[in-house]
Amino acid sequence: QMPLAESGGGLVQAGGSLRLSCAAAGRDFNIYTMGWFRQAPGQEAEFVAAIGSWNDNTMYSDAVKGRFTISRDNARKTVYLQMTNLKPEDTGVYYCAAMTKGTVFNRQDYDYWGQGTQVTVYS
Repeated sequence: QMPLAESGGGLVQAGGSLRLSCAAAGRDFNIYTMGWFRQAPGQEAEFVAAIGSWNDNTMYSDAVKGRFTISRDNARKTVYLQMTNLKPEDTGVYYCAAMTKGTVFNRQDYDYWGQGTQVTVYS
């Protein structure tokens, strides 16, 4: 098992920044590829970013590339999503997820999910 708990969401004005955290409680955190997804009201969850097990690879959706940065601290069993220059279209519930294998863009390939944290960006 790999319980995940997100934090750091909130209400922010457009152009502002937030840093999301996702703390894992299970063992062997370092073997998991970690991803962030988000879901806006009435829409399906979409891929945001992912990071390989040893910080070796990062991937971003086109919508956030250049504005968001994913990172992880394996000693703290935590993955982060630094979000800058936020836009109203970034509003949604942000979920972190863990996978051992699969395609990072495909949410069905992730084994564990957190409960999500709300991010609201107003203009």
